[in-house]
Amino acid sequence: MSGVGDSQVRAKRAVPKVTTDAESEVLDIVADIARRLDARQVEITRAMTALLSHEIDQLDEDPQLVELLQASVQGNISTIIHVLANDIPVDHLHPTTAAVEYALRLAQRDVSSNSLVRAYYMGQDALRNICFDEVGSLGLPGPLTLAVLKHMSEVMYSYIDWITLYVFGAYEQERRRWLGARGNVHSSIIHTLLGGTGSDGSTFETETNYRLDQTHVAMILWSSGADDEATLNALDHHVSGIARHLTTDSAPIVTAIDRQTLWAWLPFGRRQPVIDTTGLPASPGIRIAIGLPSTGIAGFRRSHEQARAAYSVANVPNTPARPIVSFGDRGVAVVSLLAENLESTRAWVWEVLGPLAVNTDQAATLRTTLSNYFANGESHLRTAQQMNLHRNTVKYRITKALGEPGTGIAGHGKLDLALALQVCEFLGPTVLR
Repeated sequence: MSGVGDSQVRAKRAVPKVTTDAESEVLDIVADIARRLDARQVEITRAMTALLSHEIDQLDEDPQLVELLQASVQGNISTIIHVLANDIPVDHLHPTTAAVEYALRLAQRDVSSNSLVRAYYMGQDALRNICFDEVGSLGLPGPLTLAVLKHMSEVMYSYIDWITLYVFGAYEQERRRWLGARGNVHSSIIHTLLGGTGSDGSTFETETNYRLDQTHVAMILWSSGADDEATLNALDHHVSGIARHLTTDSAPIVTAIDRQTLWAWLPFGRRQPVIDTTGLPASPGIRIAIGLPSTGIAGFRRSHEQARAAYSVANVPNTPARPIVSFGDRGVAVVSLLAENLESTRAWVWEVLGPLAVNTDQAATLRTTLSNYFANGESHLRTAQQMNLHRNTVKYRITKALGEPGTGIAGHGKLDLALALQVCEFLGPTVLR
């Protein structure tokens, strides 16, 4: 990565020196605390990720950013624990890939560098409090407690000071590069229109040569493949292929959001297209979220909001990776709202579905059959035909899934049951027991 090595050199020169003559007793206690922290690493990572994404503006606006944030938090916590456990000088370290990648992605998304730096210092404070609690639980004599706390504080301060200087340098360099690279895709003026300013649209149309007084279908395309310049080219090429397949009235307008993500709008003039997502061109490693057709400036914004809602459903961690998710797909609109509060949604799904909310193959088979049963107007015959099963097999599964009338999940309304089943279909293990 060009120039990041220079940032590392500058960061290492600025590293404050940690006390090197800490008594062996202090180092032994610190190492023991580090092992305790290591046993709690998953818990600490999740709690800190939730804290940072909630408290700092712009860090929770995209599921992929939250996933990258968690990877960065995990990498930094793991490194600090390693340093504490083995008394490693901070200036011998190398930044984790996840920490650098997160900084680069924030630069590409135009998230303020203040948010990046503030996240590190909030994380330092949270981890220091956890360490203080661990030290307090040991019941050490006062002077020894102070010596342990002083050593741990110095290590954490030195690490945070070094890593923030490094990632800030990487951020600034990427920000300069990215601003130059995306100038040809109308990014600034598109974001201005989406933000609600320049509402007459005249400047937008003049600068982009894209008409707003027509029907738009917004799309978000992203890749899980190699993170290089070819990725954006592949995404752009795929948008053009979809536009040709749907015979749009003119060329789409696109803007790069980061090195793996494009926003796009397809123009359809006065037409109201009916888009069959099952027939759209597919490309390995490229996923798509689609909004509904909508007209005018408001439609340009609304279709994009819908595409982002579908995108949020598609990117819930540990869920099936669907190549295409449309806001118009059955259940996506509601599930996108429920996905905003996964803890409450998970509790509601467990309450409604009971034993069907368990993450087992048997429960999954019953959920699928019951969902198809509701979708087919509670017809055993049509469900059997759709699933290529014998009618008696469907009837047996439905009876087993619903249980006794008036009890268990059969005591809930059909609307709640159908919705809970759709939530499981889209969000998978995230909401299951």
